[in-house]
Amino acid sequence: MPLRFSLSSLIVLCSFTAILAHNNEDPTIKTMEDFSGYPIHESHSHLSSLSVDAQSLQKQIDELSSFSDTPAPSVTRVLYTEKDVLARRFIKNLMGLSGLSVREDAVGNIFGRWEGSNPELSAVATGSHIDAIPYSGKYDGVVGVLGAIEAINVLTRSGFKPKRSLEVIMFTSEEPTRFGISCLGSRLMAGSETLAEALKTTVDGQNISFLDASQSAGYTKDHNDISSVFLKKGSYSAFVELHIEQGPLLEEEGIPIGIVTAIAAPASIKVEFQGNGGHAGAVLMPNRNDAGLAAAELALAVERHVLESGSIDTVGTVGILELHPGAINSIPSKSHLEIDTRDIDEERRNTVIEKIHQSAISIARKRRVTLSEFKIVNQDPPALSEKSILDAMVASSKELNLTHKLMISRAYHDSLFMARISPMGMIFIPCYKGYSHKPEEYSSTEDISNGVKVLALTLAKLSLQ
Repeated sequence: MPLRFSLSSLIVLCSFTAILAHNNEDPTIKTMEDFSGYPIHESHSHLSSLSVDAQSLQKQIDELSSFSDTPAPSVTRVLYTEKDVLARRFIKNLMGLSGLSVREDAVGNIFGRWEGSNPELSAVATGSHIDAIPYSGKYDGVVGVLGAIEAINVLTRSGFKPKRSLEVIMFTSEEPTRFGISCLGSRLMAGSETLAEALKTTVDGQNISFLDASQSAGYTKDHNDISSVFLKKGSYSAFVELHIEQGPLLEEEGIPIGIVTAIAAPASIKVEFQGNGGHAGAVLMPNRNDAGLAAAELALAVERHVLESGSIDTVGTVGILELHPGAINSIPSKSHLEIDTRDIDEERRNTVIEKIHQSAISIARKRRVTLSEFKIVNQDPPALSEKSILDAMVASSKELNLTHKLMISRAYHDSLFMARISPMGMIFIPCYKGYSHKPEEYSSTEDISNGVKVLALTLAKLSLQ
């Protein structure tokens, strides 16, 4: 049986009487105010009850997880592979069954549209991704796509009629698994000319070009197609993404809904030191030029500079540290590090990056090695959720009698890049022990249903603005 709930009174939806200006203050937990939303007065439509078909939604999640290159319970679904193409077909079919008109762009972003009563107005969008890194779980991203389709079904069953069109988006390759580029589809939608140019020569680990892989899946035919994915700023009036938290806070605190006020964005750095190497026994300690110790010292410097920022929201990780030649009896002649730094405050994060750079220079000089590379691979700006969307999400949670927590997202999402196109907001739901990117990833049908309800009501409110 579908999971049903009734509101204590008819929920009357209409255009908000005003849209508040964006709150430019840093929306960290310590400065957050209680967003109460706007009172709703005019009667455009009403929802006396909403219903989420939780069993059907869970069945879809389970079925989608079967399109995997690794056995259950893990999921591996990599961009433009056979399993990815089958999963895309599955999503397009569900969109069609929900009455949405379906289209795809040149790199495979999929759009399902419910036309509103005023097609001249920019649409309200929602969605996420379905690609999965090797041996991960079946909820990351997927809840935001299948849940968005079910939110449309919820509104359809309620008799709701949108004023602004509603659009569900399945983004191409949020994960950087195949070509090392995260949020590939949404970055391009946001108009990244740098990425469009890079994709002309990008290859994967098997030396297959992006263009060849895309064509094999039925997409990009030539270089010129890539820029056709770009969207103008204002193409959507709002974008809302439903996602599992990928952290433990909501579950630990027993709170069903997280409302995201900001997304921390990463900067990625590649560093290489070059030394002389030599025999581990024959070269005396005072005479060494050890590239490995330079890397180790820089790794500790990353931790120190992050902690010196004074903010819990500043994080840094040395995720890759490689030594050459990699023999126990050989002094490392070369070291390679890859560093991830994140913050919701762009200036604070960039200050950490500069300190890391200065430390790398100093360490190289002190240890008599060469700093052969210090390259900032990407330096994306963080994104703030729009005040009017925060209000709509909070109001929806309250009307549904669901407690909520204002929080930031420490992982990045397609919403980070959609914020460059339109006002943005995110809804989090709890996940088991905060697990993500592993087979144990799990979110209950009740938590998923709660997220879908809040998403559906938020979309309805934004559609009538």
